[in-house]
Amino acid sequence: MKIGIIGAGNIGATLARKFSAAGHQVVLANSRGPDSIREIAKEAGVTAVAVADAVKGVDVVVVSIPEKAIPQLPKGLFAGLAKHVVIVDTGNYYPGMRDDPVAAIEGGMPESQWVAEQLGYPVVKAFNCILAHSLATKGQPAGTPGRIALPVAGDQADAKKLVIGLVDDAGFDGVDAGALSESWRQQPGTPAYCTDIEGSVALKDALARAVKDKAPGLRDLALQRVGQLGSAFSNEAMLSINRSLHA
Repeated sequence: MKIGIIGAGNIGATLARKFSAAGHQVVLANSRGPDSIREIAKEAGVTAVAVADAVKGVDVVVVSIPEKAIPQLPKGLFAGLAKHVVIVDTGNYYPGMRDDPVAAIEGGMPESQWVAEQLGYPVVKAFNCILAHSLATKGQPAGTPGRIALPVAGDQADAKKLVIGLVDDAGFDGVDAGALSESWRQQPGTPAYCTDIEGSVALKDALARAVKDKAPGLRDLALQRVGQLGSAFSNEAMLSINRSLHA
């Protein structure tokens, strides 16, 4: 497939490497222009392009930018997409840290439903609840015992099936997490969020245990604890904090 990725941060760049290694044709874009990411693109084996070119002739568009940047994407960017194109939203909402408050999300709208409204196009939520280091280093071949499972939420069965395949290409078990309206179950502050859950059964249990009203407070508590790590900051320390919220 041809995959366009908008956002060359830790998640976007890692997905570019993963998808390229899996044999997909990948183009990578960011808000600063292709010259700013040529070295990243070269290392990943992908092509650096302008944002407008990241959606041309592609089968999948991965949007991997902070929520605050979603409204700043060029107007009408997705207006001409063919109906078969799937948009994947990897983002998470962190008000007070990097995002301005969004009234709809604060009022309970799932983050990716808000993103879909802003883009004017359906999205599938995936790759949002794994830390970049885990994404880069913990992928395993299909069938490996203890393989990490990741949720995939959306309203179109064919689109979810395609994204579950991309999750597998990245080295993880993709699990159908239901409709986009249920995607709050994989947002920050939930048991499924950045806890490296092994296997689909355990992931489905974590999704079922999510409590919507408690998630924002637990998200903020996790941020507070991460901020206290100092020199002890690491991927495993962050995992431990996230897991402790639901012990």
